[in-house]
Amino acid sequence: MAEQISTLIDEGAYPPGTRLPGERELAEKLGVSRVTIREAEIALQAIGRLEIKTGSGVYVSETKPELGEALPSASAFEVTEARLLVESEAAALAAHNITDESVLRLGQLINQMRTGSEDEANEADEEFHLTIAEASNNVAMVHTIKSLWRMREELPEVKATYAAVCVHDAESRTEEHKAVFDALKARDPAGARAAMREHFHRLIDNMLDATERQALEEVQQRASASRERFAAASKIA
Repeated sequence: MAEQISTLIDEGAYPPGTRLPGERELAEKLGVSRVTIREAEIALQAIGRLEIKTGSGVYVSETKPELGEALPSASAFEVTEARLLVESEAAALAAHNITDESVLRLGQLINQMRTGSEDEANEADEEFHLTIAEASNNVAMVHTIKSLWRMREELPEVKATYAAVCVHDAESRTEEHKAVFDALKARDPAGARAAMREHFHRLIDNMLDATERQALEEVQQRASASRERFAAASKIA
């Protein structure tokens, strides 16, 4: 949805400096819920395309964000697909180069995922992946993975999708990280690659399930709104 609004801006429907229509109007125009519009606007604000002014409205930024500073309007699936491809190879490379110190730290992070609070587990998750990136000894790989984590954390739609999925599968997530850890500890590149790929394949499957549930809820919301509207109309004398 953020991409659709961005396209409308690029096509001149909403020139720089102008105020976007309200959430209700945009939702009706694009055939989605107001919540979806709100999340898309927050995502576009995060990458510098929109400015949300409290009490005034949502405005198109006067200038496009500089390349390199702004994040792309990527979906959770696109971010996860990229992570699967990049982080699997980073894990294989790390298996060749990882130090005993990094192996020890990864083990500590696994324990934190098991015993810590939800916030602590999420922090350990991120540090786990970035520790593997650092262990690859490839600066370009580290930069790429950090950028993907920025998308995961700073793009609202992506962050919300991850939160909806990860909160329901904390135990499975920890065991998948343990499988990656075991392969790295054994200095097994093929095993580390396979374990990381399996982790992301399962994540994508869960995202598909969550997306289907969300789509069903939006259909139900639209149907409910239509019933209320026509029920009210039928009572008009």
